[in-house]
Amino acid sequence: MNINDIQCAHACRNTCAKLSDALHKEAELAHFYETLVGECDYPEINSFLREFSEEHRAFVTRLMGKLNEMKARSQMLDGIMASFDPAGC
Repeated sequence: MNINDIQCAHACRNTCAKLSDALHKEAELAHFYETLVGECDYPEINSFLREFSEEHRAFVTRLMGKLNEMKARSQMLDGIMASFDPAGC
């Protein structure tokens, strides 16, 4: 993937397509490194690969947190907007 191929749709509401893409890629990388850790029996390299795996898992956790934050904010705003909807009275 080339950085020029990444284009934001600018249509975020309760999620972000690009953050979702990043989440997917980071999860794939974490799994890749976990697989390598399971295959490698050289201690120094195993430890090095384990660190990569843990870093990518941390990225996954941060991305999930941000996406959940966006969803919660969107739901809160939907609730506020609904309270002003005259059809709901």
